[in-house]
Amino acid sequence: MKKLTESKLRKELESRLQKTGRAFTYDREKESLRIENEETGKGIDVALSDIVAKWHVRKEKAIDEVVYYVEEAIEVMGKDQKVEGSERKVYPVIRSTSFPTESEEGITFMTDEHTAETRIYYALDLGNTYRLLDETLIENEGLDTKEIREMARFNVRSLPANMKKDTVAGNDFYFLNTNDGYDASRILNEKFMQEKADQIEGDMAVAVPHQDVLIIADIRNETGYDILAQMTMNFFADGNVPITALSFIYENGKLEPIFILGKNRKADK
Repeated sequence: MKKLTESKLRKELESRLQKTGRAFTYDREKESLRIENEETGKGIDVALSDIVAKWHVRKEKAIDEVVYYVEEAIEVMGKDQKVEGSERKVYPVIRSTSFPTESEEGITFMTDEHTAETRIYYALDLGNTYRLLDETLIENEGLDTKEIREMARFNVRSLPANMKKDTVAGNDFYFLNTNDGYDASRILNEKFMQEKADQIEGDMAVAVPHQDVLIIADIRNETGYDILAQMTMNFFADGNVPITALSFIYENGKLEPIFILGKNRKADK
C-alpha cells in the first residue's frame, strides 16, 4: 500500500474484522469506525486518523495491532467478567485527563486524581486485554472501593520493574517497557519510585508517554531536559494508548509537570 487514507483504512479494517454477527458504523464527522457485536450491542470505536498517522511511521504493523486489539476487546465483551475470585488481577492504570470518565453506555468509571495531566483508573486484567472498573460492576458485586484501591496498589508492587539504562550527554535514562499493559502504572509503586530517587545524582524526572513505557531520568545538565522532551514526544506519538507528552519532576514523593522549551525548563508549581 503506497499511501493510506481514512477511506482505504476503513475498507481494510472492515475486510479483516468481518465476521457473522458483527456490524460496522462509520462516523464521517469524527472519522471513526465502530465495530459492534449485533447480539449484545457492545463494541469499540476506532479513530481512523490516529491510525493513519501511525501508519506513516510503522506501516502495516500499525494496522495489525489495531486488528488484534479490536478482536481481543470484542471477544472479552461477550464473556462474564467478575472481580470476585480475580482480585490479584486488578491493577491501577494511568490515563490522560482527557480520557473518558464514563463508558459509552454512560456508566462512570472508578477513578482517582493523580496529576494535572494524568488520572488513575482501575482495571480487571483479562489476559490480552482488560476491563475498566465502573459503577455497575462495583455495585453488582458489592465491592468496597477502598479495598479495590488497596489490592490494586498491592498488585502493581508485585510486578517486575527491571529497567534498561542508556546514557546520553552525561545524563542517565532508565526505561521500563515490558508491554504487559501496566508499565506506566509502575509510577504508582511508591517503594520502587523512592528506591530510584535514592540512586539519582541529579534531578529525577519521570515520563509516562503511553501505557507501555515508564521513563525515569537522572538529569545532570540542561541538555538532559531537551533529550527527555524529544524522547517523551517520540514515545507519545508511537503509543497505542497515549498518556502525556509532558515530563514530571519527582521530588519528595510528588510529581510536578515540567515544560521544556529549548534549554529552559519550568516546573508548573
